[in-house]
Amino acid sequence: MVVLALTLLAGAVAVFSLGSLLWVIVRHLWTEHIPDGITHPMKLRILSCFLHLSLTWGMIFEKLGLCYAPQFASFLHDLQPLKKNPDVVVKDLHFGTIPVKLYKPKKPSSTPRTGIIFFHGGGTILGSLRTHHNVCLHLSKDCDSVVVSVGYRKSPMYKYPVMKDDCIVATTHFLESLDVYGVDPAHVVVCGDSIGGTAATVTCQMLVHRTDLPMIRAQILIYPSLQLIDFGSPSYQQNSNIPLLSWNLAFYCFCCHLDVSSSWESVIKKGMHLPLEVWEKYRKWLGAENIPERFKKRGYQSITPGPVNKDAYQEIKTALNYTCSPLIAEDSIVSQLPEACIVSCEYDLLRDHSLLYKKRLEDLGVPVTWHHMEDGFHGVLNTFDYGFLSFPCSLRIMDLIIQFIRKL
Repeated sequence: MVVLALTLLAGAVAVFSLGSLLWVIVRHLWTEHIPDGITHPMKLRILSCFLHLSLTWGMIFEKLGLCYAPQFASFLHDLQPLKKNPDVVVKDLHFGTIPVKLYKPKKPSSTPRTGIIFFHGGGTILGSLRTHHNVCLHLSKDCDSVVVSVGYRKSPMYKYPVMKDDCIVATTHFLESLDVYGVDPAHVVVCGDSIGGTAATVTCQMLVHRTDLPMIRAQILIYPSLQLIDFGSPSYQQNSNIPLLSWNLAFYCFCCHLDVSSSWESVIKKGMHLPLEVWEKYRKWLGAENIPERFKKRGYQSITPGPVNKDAYQEIKTALNYTCSPLIAEDSIVSQLPEACIVSCEYDLLRDHSLLYKKRLEDLGVPVTWHHMEDGFHGVLNTFDYGFLSFPCSLRIMDLIIQFIRKL
């Protein structure tokens, strides 16, 4: 009887798994688009299906009250074994209550090393110290640097500003103890991809006037998310259905992070979530006229905001805080920032964030090294050293970052 019950259970699980997979594949083919400019489209299809399969299973667990959907998806993503490098020592530590991974070259150095504070991406709901392990391992080895990867708390369990606070606390702790880790105070870099790029930007901005701490030497921003105000720019219109960051997933992350109701989606798309005076105030920094014309050729129509929905505005106005949307920080802050290396990707929903921030920095005299990946898409760095699912673009991004750090 027990054997029969187990057999039936195994069969039910197999049918459920197969059904979920077929649903995800059909959904992907129906709703997502892979442009001709992206190389190896089948690889991207596999990655997209795996991402949505993990979230689909997570949604079922969430409906059952067992956990949040992103928590289960993250659990699956973290199952991949971590690679080792004989030339790098990796330690799991805590800066206060915040978990971090410390990467340090095994070979002794007669001089202090460069320090890299790394913030992983994942839209505030995914990503972890494990998902970005390969990136940090190679940064430590190839740059002969000490890397600290920050394991901040994520949404939807922890809302804004918890992630920001964790990143600031971890960065401050590291800056106050550089001698312990053999790091040169004049050569500390912050680096992050996607929402990790947000953390790197906000950290630089919040610490720029902290005279009691060593100054950040440079900021490396890899397809960062830099504003949660305007969702109608050219890249949002052109890339809304492209893996691995579609509009639907980005909006879900937005709602999870800021605790915003998903019922406001149509209001936000029409620009009715903010008063006209707010749009006018930030147009000088967010307006499409600040984006080069060549990035509008794949299609763009200007959106005239409708009358403000006051209820939506009350719920969403947190996004106007510069620690949430660092692209709109005041000139007095942005003008004092260290030099930047910005990587943007053509087929990325957030592409225009990089273009607009690049212009802001340059207009205020901050040196910028900019690299645009014509075949890149959001999340491509995660495929670095990912076996047959790696993309050449991820290797180019890593090489550019390494070269930038070495020249500092």
